Amino acid sequence: MNHLAHTFLAPDSPEVRVGSILGDFTRGVVLSELPEAVIQGIRHHRAVDVFTDQHPAVLASKALFSAQRRRFAGVALDILYDHYLLRHWHRFSQTDHHRFVRGVYQELATHEHLMPRPMIKVARRMVQHDWFGAYEDFENIGYALDRVANRIRFPNQFAGIIEEIRAQDDQLEARFLEFFPELIRFASEDAAGCSSQP
Repeated sequence: MNHLAHTFLAPDSPEVRVGSILGDFTRGVVLSELPEAVIQGIRHHRAVDVFTDQHPAVLASKALFSAQRRRFAGVALDILYDHYLLRHWHRFSQTDHHRFVRGVYQELATHEHLMPRPMIKVARRMVQHDWFGAYEDFENIGYALDRVANRIRFPNQFAGIIEEIRAQDDQLEARFLEFFPELIRFASEDAAGCSSQP
């Protein structure tokens, strides 16, 4: 899952939400030096990713991509799922999504002391350029995926993957709507289990 979905699924704590993004930036980080709530967010992030990667609807969605782009399908779906989450926000939350996003941005700005340097750089760009707000626009998903393609250090055919997404949008969206409620239930149960551990 991508950053917006991880913060949405995380237990309701600023430190846990920061940890839910930090899960992508743990290289070189000494986890034992972090507050327990941040560690909980990292664990939650990892559990959500494992559940997502193994879900039949996600595997079926990856199979919709062409052979030359399928190796990048997981990356594409991560970002696309943030778009679908925003598209269907009212199904999953009673909180206004603009308010939620502003809250996450504020938490990122006030908790930089918990972040490794690479995460600080990304978090500042995320807030400055309103990545989550941009994900509401389908075309911006294409721009974001092309930026990812440009950062890949070997020849690839990832650029332009938005055209395959556009052609399969109905099926991809339907499988997201099948999968995401199950992910919400899993994330809630996982959070409850983590909070009950000594």
